[in-house]
Amino acid sequence: MNKKRLAVAPMMEWTDRHCRSFHRLLTKEAVLYTEMVTSGALLHGDQARHLDYGTIEHPVVLQLGGSEPSDLARCAELAQQWNYDEIDLNCGCPSERVQKGAFGACLMAEPALVAECVRSMRSVYDRPISVKHRLGLDQMDASESKEDYQFVLDFILAVADAGASQVTIHARNAVLKGLSPKENRTKPALHYEVAKQLRIDTQKSYPHLKVLLNGGLDSNEQIANYWQDFDGFMVGRAAYHFPAMLLGWDDLLQSQGSAAGYLFSETEWHRIQIGLVQQAKQWFDDCQERQKPFYLGAITRHIMGLAHGRAGARRWRQRLSDHGALAKVHTKEAIEEFFFEASLELGDWAAFDLNAQSA
Repeated sequence: MNKKRLAVAPMMEWTDRHCRSFHRLLTKEAVLYTEMVTSGALLHGDQARHLDYGTIEHPVVLQLGGSEPSDLARCAELAQQWNYDEIDLNCGCPSERVQKGAFGACLMAEPALVAECVRSMRSVYDRPISVKHRLGLDQMDASESKEDYQFVLDFILAVADAGASQVTIHARNAVLKGLSPKENRTKPALHYEVAKQLRIDTQKSYPHLKVLLNGGLDSNEQIANYWQDFDGFMVGRAAYHFPAMLLGWDDLLQSQGSAAGYLFSETEWHRIQIGLVQQAKQWFDDCQERQKPFYLGAITRHIMGLAHGRAGARRWRQRLSDHGALAKVHTKEAIEEFFFEASLELGDWAAFDLNAQSA
């Protein structure tokens, strides 16, 4: 039986190395994605800033944006050098800014070019390559039109033939003009049943291609309901805003979708806080070594949703976002004190002992 995948979606300005390291404290087995990095930024910008990550993050996927096969091949060589576990090509982002760069969802209209991009990357990269895309463009309706359905199927078949090992289907259209990126995440209708059929039809020709579902997933129970219909699931904003759901992902995977619940106990809270302190102290050391400024808020901004629904959560979030207090944290002792005092806003139960255990 092929192992399913659970993944946190690549999200611009959110899934940076600090976010991914935090998520790894919650799940050992989930696949984590970088923010999208354009081929131009990678080839002509600060490569270390875009590519550096912590070993704790594995398995970690580098998501690329681009449409020039030779440039993407050069980026794939860098991904190999930096030991990324996988490359994902963005063919799903509907932003007009992305379209002007000739990548994202607009590439769905050019399956031959996308296939060439995949082949070019495969020629220099010996690990899996995946493609994230939408269910169609603009006013297409793959749920009603055979022609529109065939458009998406032909796209998937083209990238599979080129050697992609996985596609992730965001199960709604990308409206390239007239809707903002935010509206594109909610307004076009979701069609999970179409994504399910695409998996069936694609795997008739490419049985080893993994087909993941993305779009509108907001709970582990919802994932469990579709467990048999897909090879995995990718969750975006729900995983970011309510990260405690990730605590159930390892059990969900190990139980083949039957264990959708999770227990967020005091012990787990203590373990996670200790892990965050250790990560922050490691980041402090890295900044010192590189002579870079250290700002704890780069870490705390990603964990705001962890105490969702708990008494004192608002005060806890206020502590984590107090820029004046964060700017005063300049020592490892101050890091420990900051996290400890913030936890006390939730009650005495949240107080953790750094000497009691390690993350």
